[in-house]
Amino acid sequence: MKFYKERLLSDVQLKRLGEHKYSCTSNSICDTLLQPWWNWLVSKVPIWLAPNLITLIGLFVNISTTLILVWYSPDAKSEAPRWTFALCGFGLFVYQSLDAIDGKQARRTGSANPLGELFDHGCDSVSTIFVALSACIAVQLGNYPEWMFFQCFCAMTLFYCAHWQTYVSGTLRFGKVDVTEAQYTIIGLHTVSALFGSNIWKTMLFNSPLELWCGIPIFTTICGLWSLVNMLKVIFTGGVGKNGSTVAGTSVLSPIIPFSTVLLPAFIIYKKSTEAVYENNPALYTMAFGFVAAKITNRLVVAHMTKSEMEYMDWSLLGPAMLFLNQYFSTFIPEYFVLWLCMVYVTLDLLRYCYQICNEICLFLNIELFRISYPGGQQRVTSNLEKNGTNISKTLKVRRSNKNH
Repeated sequence: MKFYKERLLSDVQLKRLGEHKYSCTSNSICDTLLQPWWNWLVSKVPIWLAPNLITLIGLFVNISTTLILVWYSPDAKSEAPRWTFALCGFGLFVYQSLDAIDGKQARRTGSANPLGELFDHGCDSVSTIFVALSACIAVQLGNYPEWMFFQCFCAMTLFYCAHWQTYVSGTLRFGKVDVTEAQYTIIGLHTVSALFGSNIWKTMLFNSPLELWCGIPIFTTICGLWSLVNMLKVIFTGGVGKNGSTVAGTSVLSPIIPFSTVLLPAFIIYKKSTEAVYENNPALYTMAFGFVAAKITNRLVVAHMTKSEMEYMDWSLLGPAMLFLNQYFSTFIPEYFVLWLCMVYVTLDLLRYCYQICNEICLFLNIELFRISYPGGQQRVTSNLEKNGTNISKTLKVRRSNKNH
């Protein structure tokens, strides 16, 4: 495993990516109800606006509004101003809406390509971190660090498992209660905190020992287990490769190893810390490990789209290793400073990886990431049976000979 590779994708991988077919099934309740809104919204988008730029704008709004909330409550215990919750909820609504129409804009302009799928999933992997973190701050879950850890890392794990099952079956599946429903639930949490203040979540439920915030982890546990069971069924029985293997012909269990190298160290470092590094800095800790998880997830998406084996180790793990080794040597350096060093390193590593992978694909497909070569193609209004502008049974195939739509 080289620290820096001049090329991340081989010629064979690029060829397979160019031949990649996008397959998606959706039973989401909210997606069906929101199709009219999304169709109207995309019709108002300028024809020259690149789909990937729409996604990036939404992600920027989501991250910016969440960071404002984090600024006022970095420990997820302090009560932030009510307007920060309203702003964060609005930012999530903007991101969700723009994320839903980027695929529609791609087909509207005739600029759909495999890079758009990868870019969309990559932004989603980063957004998952900030959406989960903002929800925890909205209900002051920092007062209960174990539950906050569970809430945030459960979101990252479910997102990873969704793409794990895609790597196995070749099809991305959305259940009746899935990501859109979760996002609107969190928008609801921010709305409640904006109207009544985050202390409202400490209200007792019908004179019982349970407080109102308890409903959040309970709801997460029930829905998370339901989704996980359905995904595991696909993983163990839905392999499309030889002898029920993945799309790359590898073991269906192989993707569990890379993510375990993120999840287990995060838990061990949290529990063994002598300076309560997680309890005192839950937002910073979650973002640092979240960026590592995002990179691992992106590598899984690339492995799926290129039908290739996923490497187990990654240099982003050097960030968590800093914290682990510092603890091993009796906290030679204050953990807060090491955590910041880890945060800076994993952020730069993720940005470098995203830049390099996008650049290689752009060169191969002869396209630009944030610009449409010419906004042409036949325009059409997407039907209500589509997820992000893609027919449920429809596949996308982009050949190298048809790069400049």
